[in-house]
Amino acid sequence: MITQHAFNQVFDIMAQSFPVTEYRTYEEQQKLLADPRYRLLTETNEQGDIIAFLAGWELETVRYVENIAVSPHIRGGGIGKRLMERFLSLSGMPVVLEVEPPEDELQQRRIGFYERLGFHLEDYMYMQPPLRTGQSGMLLCIMSYPQPLTQERFHSIRQELYRHVYRMPVHNH
Repeated sequence: MITQHAFNQVFDIMAQSFPVTEYRTYEEQQKLLADPRYRLLTETNEQGDIIAFLAGWELETVRYVENIAVSPHIRGGGIGKRLMERFLSLSGMPVVLEVEPPEDELQQRRIGFYERLGFHLEDYMYMQPPLRTGQSGMLLCIMSYPQPLTQERFHSIRQELYRHVYRMPVHNH
């Protein structure tokens, strides 16, 4: 179980690394710790402070990377890659994550980081539901590991994410 101090360190890195639309409120994020499907992997420095984290989910048929971030002043040293490799090795299930469309250099570099780890950029339309009340959803891309997804598999994974991660009612079409 993660301590309150460790959670605060993770949340600080989250707040420094993502726009407010890409992570939950402090209270909502903390509630996830009680969900047995939610996983939080961390890397610490010599002083025992958390310098990076990966927040993910173990769902029925897929594992999902919700957030991965390294403390801003030490990025580029391979810590994020190590965390992703740890998460990818946890089980034999496929892994998915969401990325912004490759519209600028930073977004293209981020996609390249995941592609070097073996992820595939999918071209299915994907709307990420809002993480906070009063926000609208965001159009994102899905990346999958280790193989590309069929359209049918993409739809079933999207339903799984909507139901468990975003807690939305899912209607079969």
